[in-house]
Amino acid sequence: MALTFAIFVTGMLIWALKDVPWEEIAEGSLKPVVVLEAADGEPIVRQGPFQGPYARYEEFPGHLVDAVLSIEDRRFMVHYGVDLKGIMRAVLRNFQAGSVVQGGSTITQQLIKVQYLESDRTLKRKLQELVIAFWLEWKLGKREILTRYLNSVYLGSGATGMPAAARIYFNKDIAALNVQEAAMLAGLLKAPSQLNPIDNFEAARERTTTVLDAMVANGKLEAKDASAAKAEFAELHPTTPTPRSGSWFADWISSQAGEIAGASPGSTTVRTTLVPRLQQLAEDVVARNLDKDGKALGASQAALVAMTPDGAVVAMVGGRDYKTSQFNRAVAAKRQPGSTFKLFVFYAALKSGLTLRDRVFDGPIEVDGWSPQNSTGRYRGWVTIAEAFARSLNGATVALAQEVGIENVVAAARELGIDSPLNLVPALALGSSEVSLLDLTGAYASIRLGRSPVEPWGVIDFQASTQAKAFRVGPLVPASADLSSYQQDLVSLLQLVVERGTGRDASPGAFAAGKTGTSQNNRDAWFVGFTEDLVAGVWVGNDDDTPMKGVTGGALPARIWRDFMQAAMAQPAPQIDPDTGLMTSQGTPAASCNIRACAGSYRSFRASDCTYQPYWGERRLCER
Repeated sequence: MALTFAIFVTGMLIWALKDVPWEEIAEGSLKPVVVLEAADGEPIVRQGPFQGPYARYEEFPGHLVDAVLSIEDRRFMVHYGVDLKGIMRAVLRNFQAGSVVQGGSTITQQLIKVQYLESDRTLKRKLQELVIAFWLEWKLGKREILTRYLNSVYLGSGATGMPAAARIYFNKDIAALNVQEAAMLAGLLKAPSQLNPIDNFEAARERTTTVLDAMVANGKLEAKDASAAKAEFAELHPTTPTPRSGSWFADWISSQAGEIAGASPGSTTVRTTLVPRLQQLAEDVVARNLDKDGKALGASQAALVAMTPDGAVVAMVGGRDYKTSQFNRAVAAKRQPGSTFKLFVFYAALKSGLTLRDRVFDGPIEVDGWSPQNSTGRYRGWVTIAEAFARSLNGATVALAQEVGIENVVAAARELGIDSPLNLVPALALGSSEVSLLDLTGAYASIRLGRSPVEPWGVIDFQASTQAKAFRVGPLVPASADLSSYQQDLVSLLQLVVERGTGRDASPGAFAAGKTGTSQNNRDAWFVGFTEDLVAGVWVGNDDDTPMKGVTGGALPARIWRDFMQAAMAQPAPQIDPDTGLMTSQGTPAASCNIRACAGSYRSFRASDCTYQPYWGERRLCER
């Protein structure tokens, strides 16, 4: 009989446990999590679910651990994964109440439910839970189980894990929580959706009181301290931090951040170049101008991207409203740049040996049956190259492009960082080939920096939770070509546009240089340029490519650009050292690690710790 029972039990366990993912469970706390931070170190809180960085056991304050154990599993430190006393106590109280008022599951069992098993109540699942609980206690130990639990539980308002909840509800790091805040988070474990303080503050307060009382009963808090915490919490209103308005930026940089993190275990904190103040300014300026003039002018969308001269993107607006449309018009949209493309024609002219004082004929011109006209319909005859650029004369520009050669115009654009396909046709000189706002702004940044190509970038450094130090990323492609021989003339041309040419409405009242652009039938309008500290590009148009009502680059886009720059100049601009890849106000530079160069050089390269495996010996740090 005993043998039969033993065989039956063994068979049941084999049946129940055959498909348990033991290896996945053992490594469960090390699932990759990428946490994006702005340049100031504050997290970029994205819309939707938010998981903070994976916190180590030592980072959780003692009163948070005490609060969780007091209310959820008082005997956690002494049981072996399943608490028989707790189960019997729960059964008795439920019987006395005539309903289920208390559960008997331990934190170990709750972790299993959260991370590893389906929630269905079947015999197979119950057997799995029982065996896994004992196995986890043996395999991981109490501290690791509790650490995993605190990092993975859902706590309402989109927050997964205590670190995320601390940020969502109190805008604090997990280590900074006080007693009443810790008690509130512990209280959410019972019913996070119903008890979270944003939706139901009174219920959260009452539950916090219950947790504080449990801490007193468990000997983890003095009664007088609990009373003081209750009184303080009565006046405490958790505040959800304003979500970083850089959702377009977060979407743009997430793929690169994910590539950097790779399969790195645990969390990888990626510090980006986004400056929240400038991001908010950019969104406000775009929305305000479209609200004021967009409907009357037939302009429904706009995009803005701002960067430092070395390409560190500090603000990115991909459209009128991210909630309505997540399509990033600053990055993904390819549109005809119009006269902003003339920069490359005149750069090619300077490289051919012409000067700003040399003359070019502005008049009717026909090339292969194509006859462009000036926007005014009038021509100015012989003009200097400087005047032709400042007034954005189409006839003169096409004549100049024919003189220097379209192939050289393409080469000039490539040298400054334009990667889009460019058609070798005469109309290219007037911007007939489509480009993105991000790439075009990066090309103008090359002029401001005096080196090319400037490739827009967005990651300053990163640090994996498994590593003690951070690794610098910075620009992935160094701007190595020297433009100093032509920089002064090109800046002078762009400055003339703002001072006396088509871009006068863009003037912020200080040094500024840039270029207007308008595509055929006013379908796209642009202004791209720079001040002393920032480079920015603005595009205005419609997603369905319908013409606007006479909007040119020197009008609405120039005004958006001016308003942004004026507001941005009210405070010191962020400075990023291209040699360190860090904001100059930040502390000690991180260790250098060029992800792209290292990955291209070593097949064994691992981004999480910037190491590669040589032919012999231990892994080595890649210092390229």
